[in-house]
Amino acid sequence: MQIEQIYTGCLAQGAYYITSNGEAAIIDPLREVQPYLDRLERDKVSLKYIFETHFHADFVSGHLDLAKATNAKIVYGPTAKPEFEALVAADEQVFEVGKIKIKVLHTPGHTMESTTCLLIDENGKDHAIFSGDTLFIGDVGRPDLAQKAASMTQEELAATLFHSLRNKIMTLADDVIVYPAHGAGSACGKNMSKETVSTIGNQKATNYALRANMTEAEFIKEVTDGLLPPPAYFGMNVAMNKKGYESFETVLNHGMRAIPVAQLEVMIEETRALLLDTRNNGDFSKGFIPQSINIGIDGDFAPWVGALIADVKQPIILVTANGREEETVTRLSRVGFDNLIGHLEGGFEAWKNAGHDIDTVNRISAEEFEKQVTIGESKIIDIRKESEYEAEHIEDAYSKPLAYINEWVKDINPEEHFFLHCAGGYRSMIAASILEARGFRNFSEVEGGFNAIAKTTVPKTNFVCQSKVLK
Repeated sequence: MQIEQIYTGCLAQGAYYITSNGEAAIIDPLREVQPYLDRLERDKVSLKYIFETHFHADFVSGHLDLAKATNAKIVYGPTAKPEFEALVAADEQVFEVGKIKIKVLHTPGHTMESTTCLLIDENGKDHAIFSGDTLFIGDVGRPDLAQKAASMTQEELAATLFHSLRNKIMTLADDVIVYPAHGAGSACGKNMSKETVSTIGNQKATNYALRANMTEAEFIKEVTDGLLPPPAYFGMNVAMNKKGYESFETVLNHGMRAIPVAQLEVMIEETRALLLDTRNNGDFSKGFIPQSINIGIDGDFAPWVGALIADVKQPIILVTANGREEETVTRLSRVGFDNLIGHLEGGFEAWKNAGHDIDTVNRISAEEFEKQVTIGESKIIDIRKESEYEAEHIEDAYSKPLAYINEWVKDINPEEHFFLHCAGGYRSMIAASILEARGFRNFSEVEGGFNAIAKTTVPKTNFVCQSKVLK
């Protein structure tokens, strides 16, 4: 028996590859399936089952392409209603893979079809669970994503999850290994650990939601407290996972179409495409095509695309660093952004060398910021998460998280200068590109963000004032 966790850091997502005696099962695969096919060929095993723990909201699964390529059966838990051929298992139904068995445990609450896969080894012993979004390391799945589909409130879903955990998961032996679908950084929970593997016993001892004497009411309150609104693209990804989607190869072929510089402006006008520049923030600040949005590939790329572009059907033309076109298309497809028109042939340099207009961002160093800022008079916008701001921030700075830029941008006075920063420069350049695309030029973005500012003498505090309006 072999178990391999295939972890994708940018999505904080874990897929699982399991083999036994010439047969294999894959749990919650990513969109691009060639790596799985390569593993199957390398190990000389045949894929028998593809287990989907639920209809995922934060990424598009590769179940359909993988089933087509291998003839493996797609398996969902009870109550799932996929709009394609799949096996909807009964609660506690057992599937044999080589010499091991995988038992489907219906664990609703995160969603009503949510399922945990219990692996029983060659000796008949419960060995591990693949808990999907039901149980994370240090947390449990948020119960607010499936309210509309389930015709239930988040409190009712949370109560359902409470009983799933106590009746199906906490009854397992303490040495059973826990393999979740996500780790820290995912928006599917709020308190996930950076660890990606644990045991039932360890989670009983450390996970706030699995406290032995916890009441249902306490569980509901703690699990629902402090939930941030889910990214807008989540519902669209659920629909794609449930109804189906274009093959990854088709999406890749579209994204790999090279658009000559001479045709770019016409293509944008004809398709109403968004120009997405995925170069690093330092290169972008020095020059970019006007109206383009910067979300760097070397960061939490796909989640920020999903959070800020939101509509997965938005036509997109890419501007990438040389040689990174395929990587960019792949990572966009993972979160359902399939409407790719192509990429700019030769990238930004081709545009610049053709003599077209370019824009820049007024980026200053932390040392320059230290010289220019006057606490109490200068306007400073901190776009980090609220939790980062609360831990420590520049004195008198406004907390305006990037995720809500579409809400707070309307409060900016275009005649008043302000400073803009995040933690290290990645998110503030995203914000800078959005602001410039909307006509704002009255700001200075701080290179290196708060991490660099913290090394200066600029006054910092962790005292949190009431949010102020940007006027």
